[in-house]
Amino acid sequence: MFLHKHPYPPFIKEDTTKLIVGTLPPPRFSTGDLFEQDVDFCYGSYYNSLWLYIDAIHHLNLRYDNSEEAVNQRKDFLIKHKIGVCDIVESAERAKIDASDLGMTNVILRDLIGYLKQYPNIDTLLFTGGNSKNGPEYFFRKHIKDYQLKMRLISDEIPRIHEMKLPSQNEDRVIKTVSLTSASGSANRAIGSMPLYRQLKNKNPKFKTFDFRVMQYREFF
Repeated sequence: MFLHKHPYPPFIKEDTTKLIVGTLPPPRFSTGDLFEQDVDFCYGSYYNSLWLYIDAIHHLNLRYDNSEEAVNQRKDFLIKHKIGVCDIVESAERAKIDASDLGMTNVILRDLIGYLKQYPNIDTLLFTGGNSKNGPEYFFRKHIKDYQLKMRLISDEIPRIHEMKLPSQNEDRVIKTVSLTSASGSANRAIGSMPLYRQLKNKNPKFKTFDFRVMQYREFF
């Protein structure tokens, strides 16, 4: 059994307003066996295209390698746009060493509500996936039950949007959650079945799942 520990602590600053929330990076990020085009930072996997979408939106000309410059480019972007990263899984066990969310067992979650209380400027959580089993929204729903909190549906269109009231000393603080389409290639099939994607594809045969995610992510990044 492989103990898969998250290799990165949460990346949050005092003025952070949005948090990207995923689960775990691939096991090679925990063991240090990175590919040449991996970046040693959150969402640095060569096969996870989150930074490619952000790069396309903001024209950042990012590096995709193991260099310190590649890491600093990503950190600089996050700091400038007041975005943080706090994946919800601290560790999990795996019978098979891969990056599948469904393959995680004996999952230990991070105290995301605790981080929200610690950083009062955060008002939005960006889940890198929906409510499928062992996805970030799925674990967040499980996590907030310990605090007797609930999410209220605001929009059922993808990306689905919810709100949660977080009690505070003065008045309840509203936290918005956005369940984005996953940046991993495994979500391409789901995108292909979406009516909006099919409509856009019919209008422009060159329109691809990459373009669809850029269109979706642009509003939140």
